[in-house]
Amino acid sequence: MDKYKALVALARKRKRARWLGYKGIGDYHGGVYECKYVSPYTKSASNFDSPIMVFLQDWTSESSIRGPVDCDSITLGYSPALPTNRNLIRLLKTHFSLALKDIFATNLFPFIKTGHMGQAIPRRDLLRAAVEFGLPQVEIVRPRLVICLGFATFNALREACNLAPLRNLQAALGSSFNIGETRVWCQAHTGGRGQAMRNSGRPRVPSDWKRMKHDYTSKA
Repeated sequence: MDKYKALVALARKRKRARWLGYKGIGDYHGGVYECKYVSPYTKSASNFDSPIMVFLQDWTSESSIRGPVDCDSITLGYSPALPTNRNLIRLLKTHFSLALKDIFATNLFPFIKTGHMGQAIPRRDLLRAAVEFGLPQVEIVRPRLVICLGFATFNALREACNLAPLRNLQAALGSSFNIGETRVWCQAHTGGRGQAMRNSGRPRVPSDWKRMKHDYTSKA
């Protein structure tokens, strides 16, 4: 089975799944946000032959998706106005000279959580998503580098590989690991809060990405 067919098959699994306490992407507005991938984000970042893959945590929340239909999210799979996406696009361009269309990107957690966008997803659910949908996508795409945005996303993928969870973002930033030949790095979440917290006192995010880029190019 080629990569595209394998990814579509995994998306079908996501569509059939019903997890207690969560809704599906197609359960809102007549299914206008539904797509052929595990996450709508992949609509704009579907280069499954890219050596770079990005994991965001989750796509949206119930309070957001129940609002007016977002045409950008239908066509692009993301909202360009959100800081999370603006910052990710900028960091990819600055450090790798790449756009979203040049990489493969997805969300680790593929369902719609209750509450608001900042609502935390229980660790057990992130781990389950990493096992059932995250690792399979890594195994299908086989990138050289996986960038996990946020400590929770990185820790879930780490635990899915039977590695001990880490205590905080600082520890995660220095604890990249391998899935086969794929190197997995943690970076601060690209949302406004995640960037502000990491850059508190002095700008640290640029140095974090430079260190990751150096590791990536040194193993080319």
